[in-house]
Amino acid sequence: MGLKYLLAFFVPGLLVLFFTRVTYNRMLALVLTVALIAASVYRGYTNSYGLIIVDALSLTVGFWLADYMKNKLKKVA
Repeated sequence: MGLKYLLAFFVPGLLVLFFTRVTYNRMLALVLTVALIAASVYRGYTNSYGLIIVDALSLTVGFWLADYMKNKLKKVA
């Protein structure tokens, strides 16, 4: 049970960062990650509201980090 929460804390944020680097679009990266999480909820892998809240927190942090990285790259260039 603890492993699910640990993965839910890190994986969605990392997926947002990964998809942002692949697609060069933060919103598309967020939509793709939300779609993956929705599919896991539909399949029954996410079975509590606590996991959904941790997923949402991780998505928010990942989106914020993607925005921070974009602004930092703009400032350097």
